[in-house]
Amino acid sequence: MNKTKDLVLCGMFAALMAVISQLSIPMPSGVPITLQIFGVALIGSVLGWRLGAMSLTVYLLIGAVGLPVFANFGGGLSRLVGVTGGYLWSYPFMAAFCGIRPQTGKQRLDLILSLLSALCGLAVCELIGGLQWAALSGGAMTLKGVFTYALAAFIPKDTVLTVVAVLLSGSVRNMLQGHS
Repeated sequence: MNKTKDLVLCGMFAALMAVISQLSIPMPSGVPITLQIFGVALIGSVLGWRLGAMSLTVYLLIGAVGLPVFANFGGGLSRLVGVTGGYLWSYPFMAAFCGIRPQTGKQRLDLILSLLSALCGLAVCELIGGLQWAALSGGAMTLKGVFTYALAAFIPKDTVLTVVAVLLSGSVRNMLQGHS
């Protein structure tokens, strides 16, 4: 384990997340459609559970102090305690789930287990995000309404993005190892 390399990778991937977060479509609901889930899943799958969670924690801390790294160049604690905050808070957890690398000795089974783990991480993200959104919507969105909206607007796209990120992660890991 090279601690310097690990820190550099965490910082680089936190910066990548800041860039990916700007690819966003604002929505009237206050929760934009973004590619952030792809970034979270890729970071966790490439770096592994520990470094993936650390990288996303760095991203959150950078945004919390006010740097405009969240969607639509947002930053500050208000984003973390607002309607989108639950999704943001869940990113380190999702990255950790995406970073679980089963080692059964069977490549196909390992891939299936990795995908299932990543999709469990996505479910955690949708649950935490949806709960905070419903709690802070001021009655404008019930919990059922939030999850119905998420099922239509976010979950299908996020499922595809998560699967694609896990499938691409092996190639990205190989590229990073080739430049060590």
